[in-house]
Amino acid sequence: MNAASRKGLLLAALITMGWLVSLAGLLSWDLNATQLARPWVWLAIFIGVVGRTLLQTGLFIVGHDAMHGVLWPHCRNRNALLGRIALGLYAALPYQACCRNHQHHHLFTASASDPDFHGDPAAGAIAWYARFMAGYLTWGQMGRLLMGWTVLALIACRLAPFGWLNVLLFCTLPLLLSSLQLFVFGTYLPHRGQRLPQRRPHADSLELAPWLSLLACFHFGYHREHHDAPTLAWFELPAQRRRSRSRLSPRLASLLRERAQFT
Repeated sequence: MNAASRKGLLLAALITMGWLVSLAGLLSWDLNATQLARPWVWLAIFIGVVGRTLLQTGLFIVGHDAMHGVLWPHCRNRNALLGRIALGLYAALPYQACCRNHQHHHLFTASASDPDFHGDPAAGAIAWYARFMAGYLTWGQMGRLLMGWTVLALIACRLAPFGWLNVLLFCTLPLLLSSLQLFVFGTYLPHRGQRLPQRRPHADSLELAPWLSLLACFHFGYHREHHDAPTLAWFELPAQRRRSRSRLSPRLASLLRERAQFT
């Protein structure tokens, strides 16, 4: 196992552990009327929701790396097992169906066969988001997700009188926000240029500093680099971005010199 694989497994373990520990801690928080009357509690709730949203997105990114076979590259069965766990915790998503959809996304990018793409330029972001979600949600998956939330709510209500509120705030809301985060930074912004009249031949990468790219969506916004090198783990994309920009710089300089000759 190489250094990148060990780092990927360590980060996957930290994300999963952070998700589980934050879940246990926040579900046991007694959000009664006295608590909610204190201003600092609302700030703490906000931080909890944002933190849980980032960890929720991190779970999908772990599953995404597993779909590309890079989470545990030398052991296919363990790689798939970790992917199933990550996507199961994320939203009770079926691993094999997600693998199939994601393979189609890479093989038929920005085409009618791409389940993540909405080719109609007249359709707005909301219509695209609805199509994006429809490609992953099934009645069975929704049933498993609701059953999981119900079990968590029953447990939370034994820990605090209004435990069901904790489930809505720290489970349901972060999952919704995470799906929007993945869609906006990992699908809509990178691929929207591919449905313009002058269609771009490739996905775009977002012009974000590495620290902001990490917070935005675990570097999923470096999307062209991901499509060009899908076997790279999510934390390797910033370095790939720097390499691609350094190769592009001489070409840009040449274009700028040519343009200067005509001005």
